[in-house]
Amino acid sequence: MATEDDQNNYFVREIEKNDGSILKVKQCYMGDVGCVVWDAAIVLAKYLETKQFYEPSAGVNMWADRRVVELGAGTGAVGLMAATLGAQVTVTDLEDLQTLLRVNIKENQTLISSGSITAKVLQWGEDVSDFLPPPHYVLMADCIYYEQSIAPLVETLKLLAGPETCIICCYEQRTEGVNPKVEKQFFELLEQSFNCEEIPSSKQDPEFSSPDIHILHIRRKV
Repeated sequence: MATEDDQNNYFVREIEKNDGSILKVKQCYMGDVGCVVWDAAIVLAKYLETKQFYEPSAGVNMWADRRVVELGAGTGAVGLMAATLGAQVTVTDLEDLQTLLRVNIKENQTLISSGSITAKVLQWGEDVSDFLPPPHYVLMADCIYYEQSIAPLVETLKLLAGPETCIICCYEQRTEGVNPKVEKQFFELLEQSFNCEEIPSSKQDPEFSSPDIHILHIRRKV
């Protein structure tokens, strides 16, 4: 895994915010799936800026001082967007992605004024006491792809989410190989404890959306 000082290992994906400022998200030339910015992460990041959440001219900011946890953060693109909008964000992933997360937090620190962002290790299915009380939002982009991780992921959502928590899940629907089976397993497990609401494209960013990429709001069943 790349070190923080080894610039030759990185290339940058830029995400332009609605105010014209630019998130610069470093990706690794070499590494696992967590080392690149996937399309679902861009779609979710831009969704956080839509008017229902964030319209400063109308005095709307649903992210201000909200506690947010991102699961499977990878490069941290989604969590970084939330932090620039004023949220108190913890981006989480496995140990070998912490360097990349720290690099990207450092790279974008000047865009984060009222919010905050820190990176922590979280292995799905294990203790979440460091992340409690339950956050206001849990964010996850393209986390539904490894069959062996589905049950631990749902377990983590059950441990993390309180009655007021909104889980915003964005995933790209893939029709090849094991992907349909994995998605089916995820939703069957999820629906035992949670309700899901799919967000129509009309409520997503008009430029950054796709028929193959779905955004869901997931809440605990009462």
